[in-house]
Amino acid sequence: MAYDKDLAERVREFAQSEPGWSEKRMFGGLATLVDGKLALAVSTHGGLLVNVAGDQAEAALEEPRTEVAVMGGREMRGWVRVDSSVCADDAALERWIRRGLTAARARKASRR
Repeated sequence: MAYDKDLAERVREFAQSEPGWSEKRMFGGLATLVDGKLALAVSTHGGLLVNVAGDQAEAALEEPRTEVAVMGGREMRGWVRVDSSVCADDAALERWIRRGLTAARARKASRR
């Protein structure tokens, strides 16, 4: 299954103006990176995989239609899968993109 190209374009429209933005095909989907750190990805399973800051993971999972991201049968700590129905709303999509960008920037800062 291919990733949702329309969703990828909507993510790109929002994120490409961010300093250090890039995108890369990963895991069969399309990932958004900030200064080389993975922020989020348009998933081949629909919706988004979003990097969430460690202390924000539990709160993110309390949001409607989210779950712990699983890859290769293993839970991905610090990552949330956001259902495609949530991504249909522009404001909700923007909030999730911003969360991913913020978490990626925080990881970059913590590794200095």
